[in-house]
Amino acid sequence: MASQETVNETTPKISIVVPFYKTEAYLNRCLDSLLAQTLKDIEIICVNDESPDNCLIKLREYENDYPDIIRVVDKRNGGLWAARWSGTDKARGKYVTYVDSDDYVDPEFAESFWNTAVREDADVVVCGFNRVAEETGKTLSTEMASQMQSFCAHEQPGKLIQINPAAWNKCFRRSLLIRMDRLEEPPAILEDVTLSQLAYLASTKPIAFTGNATYQYMIHENSMINTVTLPQVESVKRALTEVAHHFDSDDAELALRQSLDATVFLHLGVSMSFRLSCNKDGTFSLTGQIKKTTEYLDCNFPSWRKNPYLTFSYARKHGGAYSKLYLASLAYKAHLMGPALATYRFLLNVLGKEIKW
Repeated sequence: MASQETVNETTPKISIVVPFYKTEAYLNRCLDSLLAQTLKDIEIICVNDESPDNCLIKLREYENDYPDIIRVVDKRNGGLWAARWSGTDKARGKYVTYVDSDDYVDPEFAESFWNTAVREDADVVVCGFNRVAEETGKTLSTEMASQMQSFCAHEQPGKLIQINPAAWNKCFRRSLLIRMDRLEEPPAILEDVTLSQLAYLASTKPIAFTGNATYQYMIHENSMINTVTLPQVESVKRALTEVAHHFDSDDAELALRQSLDATVFLHLGVSMSFRLSCNKDGTFSLTGQIKKTTEYLDCNFPSWRKNPYLTFSYARKHGGAYSKLYLASLAYKAHLMGPALATYRFLLNVLGKEIKW
């Protein structure tokens, strides 16, 4: 019997969802790169998130010029999480991918996703990406572009930690997105972390890798020093707590839950602490905020303290990101995160580029 997901003449292979908000300056570059895809059986769903500039006018022009490929969803402003889901719910493709509207992609972006997805029968496909300086066009780094073996999240959850959390370099089986849990209260930032973790929880088939970098992620001036507000941090904590509840209610395997705990420590304990350390307005104590984060981790993600993926033996065996994360956990547990972050910021200023974790 044929699968309900079988592609036919009226079903695109891939739906590309692109939210737009205050990105009029980059709109043409983004959409022109999508229209140049070598995989022709695609649809492009442009979500205007009540952008105050001329995004909607330009999107309607593209929709009029390419009615067989481009569809526009016009909605009230609700943030990136809601915008992506508005496009996802309109998608008809077997797979769905997301592109940020200030970025652009290579012509093989969609075809590489599709070929890998079909070959591996994957629920999620990850492509590599280049971090590119917007002002100079210089490639700052290339990531996730090496050849990696596909694996299942529930069988080898430790491997999930090394995958960057962004939604924009991933292609998801649409049926996976439709059946996975959604957040009742999405965060103001770090939406991608919650989306990817909930997708891994619901996945039953492999996570695969294209082995090439077809996504151009644009770094804007001063974006390396990206501060956050305390209300944003609290929104992230509420969303991550909701993610944890979904893992627990779905009786996720212990190893998968430990992978989630390690991932949350990375993004909340390390990355978010760094972004908080960049605030210079003196409205809060970094030490105090790290203490609150520690209490939050202990309450909601308790395995972070004795996590099998944050040990010396695991770091020695797997190296790379795991070694850096292990060292960060040592500094965090020794209450040396403040000095460690100060050293990290100093290196950023001296080198003039990011040191990736």
